[in-house]
Amino acid sequence: MKALLDAIAAMPRPTGAVRIFHGRGGLHPGCEPWTLDAWPPVWVLTCFRAPADDPAEDEAELATIGAALAARWAEIAPGEPLDWVFQRRHEGRSETRLMAGAVPEPHVVEEDGLKFLVHVLRGQNHGLFLDMAEGRRWVREQARRQPGLKMLNLFAYTCGFSVAALAGGAGRVVNLDMSRGAISIGQQNHRLNALDAGATFLPHDLFTTWGKIGRGGPYDLIVVDPPSYQKGSFVATKDYARLLRRLPDLLMPGGQVLLCLNAPELGSAFLHDAMREHAPELAFVRRLDNPPVFADVDPERALKVLVYVLPRP
Repeated sequence: MKALLDAIAAMPRPTGAVRIFHGRGGLHPGCEPWTLDAWPPVWVLTCFRAPADDPAEDEAELATIGAALAARWAEIAPGEPLDWVFQRRHEGRSETRLMAGAVPEPHVVEEDGLKFLVHVLRGQNHGLFLDMAEGRRWVREQARRQPGLKMLNLFAYTCGFSVAALAGGAGRVVNLDMSRGAISIGQQNHRLNALDAGATFLPHDLFTTWGKIGRGGPYDLIVVDPPSYQKGSFVATKDYARLLRRLPDLLMPGGQVLLCLNAPELGSAFLHDAMREHAPELAFVRRLDNPPVFADVDPERALKVLVYVLPRP
């Protein structure tokens, strides 16, 4: 665990939600199962590995990491209590434990001055995907460059892209996600940032809502950030194709698409090939960089975020 402990010993006091250590990228041999995230004022340590045969081994590891967190916290936040959570994820299951302190309720974190509700004690998704920070910054910048921009946010989850777009000056954002719970949190995120005006929320299944989406277009920007595999919702290898076919008719000339894929087994070639086959009108522009802390020994395993454009006539 040396690389993880070294990262803890050197970490600054975070002001916003951010990943501190990313062992899953494979750049720290021996630490592959571990990640550490700051959700101020709470730290979340995650282990992507089955429990040891001897539970004492796991408890000893947690005690070592907890001691390191406590020591560093005493240096960067003297006199303040340490709040930290441990989560183990393995084979689709998760176990979450509050190790010390408390978690605020509601728990609001910041990213680039924007506020988001998170819930680190339940579920595997906490309300904001930290590896998508550069994607949200890119969307905000597009809205700044094109005031009044109209955006379609597909698989909106808790609407982080929408908050970023409206903060940048977008005129209208249509958010669609089949999870009413996620959309409800998204609405709260907009209220937290006083960005209610201009946002529409559709808690519907994308593939049964094309007519309503089409009537709201065409759009200057479409964000497509689906789960890679979620039974009953979206399976990338099957559903991306039928989604891509619809994009050209939903875009303004000069409109852009942000295509996202977080599936280690599918590289960016999967998206490029599917786009050439199903929406050849769209031209590739660039791949966005992930936050540096998410560096991976194989970039094709990491999050893929690609920009395409519908060329003007």
